[in-house]
Amino acid sequence: MRNAQHDKINYVEFPAKDIIASKAFFNQAFNWQFTDYGPDYSAFSAASAGLEGGFYSADVATSTHSGSALIVLFSADLAQSQKKVEAAGGCIVKDIFLFPGGRRFHFTDPSGNEFAVWSNS
Repeated sequence: MRNAQHDKINYVEFPAKDIIASKAFFNQAFNWQFTDYGPDYSAFSAASAGLEGGFYSADVATSTHSGSALIVLFSADLAQSQKKVEAAGGCIVKDIFLFPGGRRFHFTDPSGNEFAVWSNS
C-alpha cells in the first residue's frame, strides 16, 4: 500500500547565518514555533508554518537572483503582514505589487534569505 506522502514535498531547509535571529524573526512576524536540535539546527512544524522544515547554520542565503526557489506565504491582510515583517527586522526587497491572481511583497529575513507574502485580495 502506497503512503499518501509518497512523491510529495515533505520538508524544506533554509541556511541561517544566525539561527537565533532567524527564529526570533519568524516567531515575531508569523508566530512560527521551533524545536532546537543542537546549536546548528532548529526545526519548525507544519502546525505553525504550514510545512515542516528547519534552519541550519551556514554562511549563505537563498535569493531568486541566484536561482533559488521562492517560498511564498499567504496572508489575509497583506499590509498588516508587511508591517509585522518590518517590525520584526525583515527587509522589504520588493514592496507590494500586483501579479496575476493577487498582490505580494518580497522580503529577506535576518539571515538574508528571500521570501514572499501574497494575498488574493
